[in-house]
Amino acid sequence: MYSLYGALASPYSMKMRSLLRYRRIPFEWVDGAAAREALARVKAPVIPVLAFPDGRYANDSTPLIYELERLHAGRSVVPDDRAIAFLAHLLEDFADEWMTKPMFGYRWLEDVDQVQMSRWLAFDNLHGGGVETSQAAAEAFRQRQVGRMAMVGCTRENFPLIEASTRAVLEVLEKHVTNAFFLFGSRPSLAEFGLYGQLSQLGVDPTPQAMMRADYPYAYRWLSHMDDLSGVVGSWAEEPCDAALALARLSGEIYAPFLAANAAALEAGEESFGFRAMGHEYRQGTFKYQAKCLADLRHRYGALDEGQRARVDGWIRPAWRDLLAQDRG
Repeated sequence: MYSLYGALASPYSMKMRSLLRYRRIPFEWVDGAAAREALARVKAPVIPVLAFPDGRYANDSTPLIYELERLHAGRSVVPDDRAIAFLAHLLEDFADEWMTKPMFGYRWLEDVDQVQMSRWLAFDNLHGGGVETSQAAAEAFRQRQVGRMAMVGCTRENFPLIEASTRAVLEVLEKHVTNAFFLFGSRPSLAEFGLYGQLSQLGVDPTPQAMMRADYPYAYRWLSHMDDLSGVVGSWAEEPCDAALALARLSGEIYAPFLAANAAALEAGEESFGFRAMGHEYRQGTFKYQAKCLADLRHRYGALDEGQRARVDGWIRPAWRDLLAQDRG
């Protein structure tokens, strides 16, 4: 039996909970104070933390997904076709590293979201705990999160791009899910779980939930289905669908220049970077973790054979192709 230490308000916790349910891997869900105690078991104190049956503890959702692939056969979330598997990984990375910005921005920019979600998060952590206690904790947490906005790029100046990219992703999903639930066949890949994790929070917080209900009602309802796919049995498609290709190209318009600008700034020893996408300017501080993500994408791209890379190149924007090929030598 695994134990998943997480929280309802954590996109990566919801991502992993949904994935474990789909893969039919037995686990228990632990939140509140017990989840916080598990943070002492891992190097980076962030949830979710997965406790393995052999006593190990680990976090970081993407490596966890691949470790579970190694340990458990059947109901894989990595497509068999290596070129398609790369595309699914790229979309999962886009969701994890860019789509977390709308999640954080919508939650902490406006008072209505700050108030409700800080109170709900305190309620979740304390499992009740009394209104007076939980609301005091809520206000402290609210101030902490609002104070981190600039560090992660979720400022009012950046929000036009963040919101435009969010709507573009939801527009693709809205058109797609009315015909088919998944991107690479009749079963989910790691890409869908990455998207679900971030969008699960937009489906709860007041401002983005109202936006999704009004403008993207089927994408909003899709989130409820993604929560538990344990009954889904399906197969992989031979080629990516139009929605997968549209999302890949969107990521090339937004996420590729973000990664490129961050990498260039780190190499130059600069503390911040900026870029322009979808007609909007964006600026934030440099992050080493995003450089690690780029290095991993380059490694996976370089591991493809020529035929597989040629197929991937046909699916993605030139900005991606140029960026991914830079360190192949």
